[in-house]
Amino acid sequence: MSTLTRHLNGSHENIQMYQRRVELPMLGEVALPPPDKVVYYAGLGVLAALQVIEWPIALVITAGHVLADQHFSGLARGVGKALQDA
Repeated sequence: MSTLTRHLNGSHENIQMYQRRVELPMLGEVALPPPDKVVYYAGLGVLAALQVIEWPIALVITAGHVLADQHFSGLARGVGKALQDA
């Protein structure tokens, strides 16, 4: 298996992790992150609750990670669809 194939297979697995969705009132359908990300976000919440870091900083860090994950996930999905069509 080539390096490119292994990389693209890893991207496909990453997309599969984000297919768990939950219906939330007033928000609609929301994709759940993988368990390791949930633990990371919970850790930031605990640090903010204990006032180790300020809560606005915790929100900015969390928002940055969520946006980066969504961008990567969308990019990988586009590459996967292009390869399937080829």
